[in-house]
Order: sequence, then structure tokens, then C-alpha cells
Amino acid sequence: MLSILMAETTTTGAASQGGMLGSGSTLIMLGLLLVFFYFMIIRPENKKKKEQEALRNSIRKGDKIITIGGIMGKVVDVKDDKIVIETGEDQVRMELQKWSVMSNSTAEKDKSKRAAEAQEASKKSKEEK
Repeated sequence: MLSILMAETTTTGAASQGGMLGSGSTLIMLGLLLVFFYFMIIRPENKKKKEQEALRNSIRKGDKIITIGGIMGKVVDVKDDKIVIETGEDQVRMELQKWSVMSNSTAEKDKSKRAAEAQEASKKSKEEK
């Protein structure tokens, strides 16, 4: 009878130690999963939001833009949170919220032009060496 009690306490002790080890590895896996989600989902989304905010804040008079709804036009006036665009040949003016801007064609062209110039300059410097 004593040996049976001793055997039960040893197996119970081993099981409780195994349970502790299992919960530790579960916490590690949970932590790794959270880190994975941060770097694969949350961080890129925040980066994209910052880029969109920078795009909207960089809108200037004369830029050609495209809205989320697909409206294309030229910026006539810029206010704090609104812009006025002119569309078409008949010069229809529309007042829109800044958040509705999807892309700025003028800024994208300027950016690609600067990138091409930088690439050309780096090629020239390599040729000079």
C-alpha cells in the first residue's frame, strides 16, 4: 500500500513538472506568433498609412490627382482638410476631403524623374572611375 502511494506521488510530480514545461513552451510560441503578426501585418500597415498621410499632406496647387472613387482632376485650391479640384474641359470644380486622394500623378512623375537622374549620375560616376 505504501509503495502504491509512493508511485502515485512520483507520477503526479512528474506530470506537474511536464505541465509546467508545456505552459512555458506555449508562452514562447504565443510570443513568437505575436512577433510574427507584428512584423508581417501590423508594421507594414502602419508604414502604408504613414505614406498615404505624407502623400495627402504633400498635395500642392497644380498637382494632378486621382481620388479613391476614380475622379481625376487638377488641384485648384488646398485647405486644411479639403481640396478643390477641377475636372474635364468644362472646368467643373469639386470640393473633396483630403482623405479621398488615392494618388498624386505629378508627385509620382517627379519621384520617378529624380530616381532616373540619380541612377544616371551614379552611372557617370562609375564611368569616371
